[in-house]
Amino acid sequence: MPEQLRSRLSLFALTLLVGLGMSSWVTRTPAVRDAVDASTAGMGMVLFGLSVGSMAGVMSAGPLVRRHGARPVVAVGTLLIVAGVVVVGLAAATGLAAAVFAGLLLFGVGGGLGEIGLNIEGAALESRTGRPVLPALHGSFSLGTVIGALVGIALTAADFPVVWHLLAMAVVMAALAAWALPGLPAGTGRQARVAPAAAGAVGHRPSVWRDPRLLLIGVVVLAMAFAEGAANDWLPLLMVDGHGMSATHGSLVYAGFAAAMTVGRFSGGPVVARFGRAAVLSVSAVCAIVGVLAVVFASGPVVAGAAVVLWGLGASLGFPVAISAAGDDPERGDERVSAVATSGYLAFLVGPPLLGFLGEHLGLRPAMLVVVALLVVAAFAARAASPRPDAPADDDVAAGAGADAGR
Repeated sequence: MPEQLRSRLSLFALTLLVGLGMSSWVTRTPAVRDAVDASTAGMGMVLFGLSVGSMAGVMSAGPLVRRHGARPVVAVGTLLIVAGVVVVGLAAATGLAAAVFAGLLLFGVGGGLGEIGLNIEGAALESRTGRPVLPALHGSFSLGTVIGALVGIALTAADFPVVWHLLAMAVVMAALAAWALPGLPAGTGRQARVAPAAAGAVGHRPSVWRDPRLLLIGVVVLAMAFAEGAANDWLPLLMVDGHGMSATHGSLVYAGFAAAMTVGRFSGGPVVARFGRAAVLSVSAVCAIVGVLAVVFASGPVVAGAAVVLWGLGASLGFPVAISAAGDDPERGDERVSAVATSGYLAFLVGPPLLGFLGEHLGLRPAMLVVVALLVVAAFAARAASPRPDAPADDDVAAGAGADAGR
């Protein structure tokens, strides 16, 4: 198998693995909530383990990639993700909320490490081939969430024990990782150590955050990640508690969200090529705003369920397109990708407890208006995603994508 194809398939498989683990947990959220007897606010604190772990992983990933390369960082992250799924399953069986927190903490650390490593690998492959990789890479995550959600829905309807569901999924994920990890190239993102004298001659490089354009891209990522994370964390419970659906139907709505994300991401390349990053991000934010508002104010569960499709389509391209915009610097692309992805994980850190607190006092439906407010800001900040003057134009990249798609 050609090396570039092997690398691409390995990247997609490892990203799909994360989606499988995430949706397997999310679809069983109502059952886990009942098993640990948690309130809405209490569930927000349990989910905080995922957020804290994610931030720890993301904050550690950049320096680790620069020191060791992306592949070992992704390998450790994948191992922690699988371990986290196992711990959550065992914790649900014992009814210990603290153990669920610990499992989500492990999953979060692994997800944070893997997220940065995989995005750096994807951005590097994008640069080497001149073809868009990141939208389809994130589409693989969404595809994994669809598969995992459908399995979770079926097992929820059959009243299958959560512990055996999650343990079986962990075995599948481990097998997928064993095949995919050797296919990643060695050394991506690793920087050679500089002798002290040479480092003094080169001088201290300013923080990438001193670039106003990158700051605005970071705002877009934060808002889009908040919109995506709000659905990943709360959508089944939002449909169950806010619209009176059964647990099975709530999980089915989440599967619809994941399917919309998958369609949006796999079809995003030609759309970005036709209209450009900035326009796509602005329209995506508006689409997500309409979807979230419809879910909040819908008079019935059918309308709310249908509106979730708009929510998913709107959120689908935000993260990958903004990451691609951050990585178009020829010299410091890996640092910029790491920095912007960190801003996205800040949303995952703050989101669960904030929405849980608001949901406890106001209800989950009104709490989602925070998502709307952030998306409004993102719609205006999206202009920063326009290509740099020294970066390849979207049309040039898309032309390569068209040639690649024809193979």
